[in-house]
Amino acid sequence: MSFKRLDPEDISISAESVVAPLFSNGSKFLTTFFTSSTQRASSTGNFYYEVYHQNPNVGSSDAATARVQFSLAYADKTGGGTENYDTAVTGKSPSSTIYGQYRNLVLGDEEEDIKFGGVATEYFYALTVDRSRYKEKLLPGSFNLLLATGSKSIRLTDNSKDVSTVSFSDAGRVFDIVSGSDGSAFTGTHDLGYASADLGSYGKFLPDVGVVLLSGPALDAAHPIGLGFNALRTLNTNGDNITGLYECIRQGASGSLQSEETISSNFVFVRVRNSEFNYSTNPSNITGSGELRHDIMINSPQAYITTVGLYNDSNDLLAIAKLSRPLLKDFTKEALVRIKLDY
Repeated sequence: MSFKRLDPEDISISAESVVAPLFSNGSKFLTTFFTSSTQRASSTGNFYYEVYHQNPNVGSSDAATARVQFSLAYADKTGGGTENYDTAVTGKSPSSTIYGQYRNLVLGDEEEDIKFGGVATEYFYALTVDRSRYKEKLLPGSFNLLLATGSKSIRLTDNSKDVSTVSFSDAGRVFDIVSGSDGSAFTGTHDLGYASADLGSYGKFLPDVGVVLLSGPALDAAHPIGLGFNALRTLNTNGDNITGLYECIRQGASGSLQSEETISSNFVFVRVRNSEFNYSTNPSNITGSGELRHDIMINSPQAYITTVGLYNDSNDLLAIAKLSRPLLKDFTKEALVRIKLDY
């Protein structure tokens, strides 16, 4: 074993963005949507759905491989659309709790209202991507969702390609949800892809936390701005509003999204000069008297490099790089071994 100290210029650091399909089917597109009948029949089914790419229900041939892709939740500041926790306490219900959770996530403020396109909104729908699906973050410009009911439909995307300055909140980057595709609003239709002046945008796209918020008032509006959801916001009443959104997603049968992560790499360049590492350090190459066992190794030494180890100043082995094949080394040859460490 031979050692060589690395110089500062032998180490280089780089970072690159890696984009990958989001969904379990290995694609950025999802055209089939399923829910669990057990979950829908439970008490949470009135305001929260988990959505799968395959049928998860007992008896389905896909039940064993069905995985959650995202969840849907209904949020209402007033607590409407879901039953109260306590009939004696008005407005304290799952929908109000969900509103507060996303308000804290996005704004970090328990007093301020969530706004879409500058317009305060009391109720919305939250689409939250499963954490294992989006890795580090979602890719802006890759969000596309077709909502359809009957003959009416709207296609939604984020406006990441239309903005010159990115906005930030407690949840990281924030983009508006608009009527359009692939990160750009449609032009020439109802306020350049936004809902309308009094409804703000269709929602918020939060790529750093894997969340899409969709404005309730915008979806309640008449077509072509909205789909006429007409959410039921009566207090202490299960409005089943989440079913309306899910059925529009299922009927639209067209969604796409990609994940993005930054891979940081250390490149270590080990330079082997012609005068270095030419003698084998194998103990069997030395006789009991300390002489080279083979005379040819005196005048024409040769060695084969097979492994490079990286050590710290305390002589602790930190990493090992294996060459794909032994590298012949003698006084007539030099080598450059590039080692890549990803993290």
